[in-house]
Amino acid sequence: MGSTVLSLRMDGELLDRLKTHAAKRGMSVQDYVVRTLIRDDFDERFAASVEETEKFYGAA
Repeated sequence: MGSTVLSLRMDGELLDRLKTHAAKRGMSVQDYVVRTLIRDDFDERFAASVEETEKFYGAA
C-alpha cells in the first residue's frame, strides 16, 4: 500500500495540544494523528458491523 500526503492547516494552540498528547505516548505528531484517524475509522466500521449483525439476527 502506498502513501499519500495530507496537508493540514491548524492554529498554534491545537498543534501544541497535539504535540503534548503525542509526546505522552512517545510518538510524533504525524503518527499520533494517523493512529487517531485509524482508530476512529475502525470504531465507525465496528459500530456499523454491529448494527448490521443486530439487523440480521435481531437485537437481544
